Amino acid sequence: MTGKPTASDIRRAALTLEGKARRTPLLESSLLNERLGCRLLIKPEMLQVTGSFKFRGAYNRISQIPDADKSKGVVAFSSGNHAQGVALAARMMGIPAWILMPSDAPLIKLDNTRAYGAQVVLYDRQQDDRDALSEQLTIEHGATLIRPYDDPAIIAGQGTVGLEIADDMRRMGVQADLLLVPCGGGGLIAGTALIMAEESPDTKVFSVEPKGFDDTARSLVAGKRISNAANGVSICDALVAPEPGKLTFAINTRLLAGGLSVTDEDVAAAMLCAFNELKLVSEPGGAVALAAALSEAIDVAHQTVVVVMSGGNVDAGTFQKALDIKLT
Repeated sequence: MTGKPTASDIRRAALTLEGKARRTPLLESSLLNERLGCRLLIKPEMLQVTGSFKFRGAYNRISQIPDADKSKGVVAFSSGNHAQGVALAARMMGIPAWILMPSDAPLIKLDNTRAYGAQVVLYDRQQDDRDALSEQLTIEHGATLIRPYDDPAIIAGQGTVGLEIADDMRRMGVQADLLLVPCGGGGLIAGTALIMAEESPDTKVFSVEPKGFDDTARSLVAGKRISNAANGVSICDALVAPEPGKLTFAINTRLLAGGLSVTDEDVAAAMLCAFNELKLVSEPGGAVALAAALSEAIDVAHQTVVVVMSGGNVDAGTFQKALDIKLT
């Protein structure tokens, strides 16, 4: 698959993923609805295979590798969720995988990636050139590089999240006013916005990022891709892309209503809220969209709001810190 992804590509990806990915539900809490003065629907991708939406794109992309090249394996770089998605998808198809991961990635993501059968190659994100290392691995093994977001087949696979949301809203007789989606490199929200533009064009789609890594929000305002500061820090390890993807931003600048950002404190409070009210365990990056709704980063009153929670791969210590926060 080459060029720009389309809504038709997303529907084809859904067929490819049938029986492989889980169809996650839309959840609702009457207590949250009362608290926020809106109807809030949660898409819990921590219930997805590997604990994150990333499996969708990884499986869809790897399934499109020509049979003659599959035996040579795949290479990917990731802080953890894309790594796990690629590792499991490769194992399901019986092909080897080499995954480049930062040495400070959450232990649960490192362990799970190895458990799915991939060979993990560690690097120092402060000193090493990730792109050069991944290129070296790709050449060494003759493998196919599976990029985390700037790939049409990856975007199409992630877009099945939006397709399921639209299908479930139709079954429920619901029209969403707002759709809030976590954003790192932009693959999930690009695919989701693509399909929503056809399935629910009146729904306004917003990206949500951690403060300090709100490159998509700032790029949308500037009308061009803007990088994050090199020394930024956030608990949202899954969303610390250096800048928006070239392909994803071309889609997002056309289809998004805007970009939002939340603090690490907002994120921790959202993780606690998801645990208390929905019985969901979320990683920090997976909770940013819920954090936006809870923290009033956007006015949700008297509206129907869909929030994507993108993953739940969180170390116990990080999760415990969130649970210790007192909600006001």
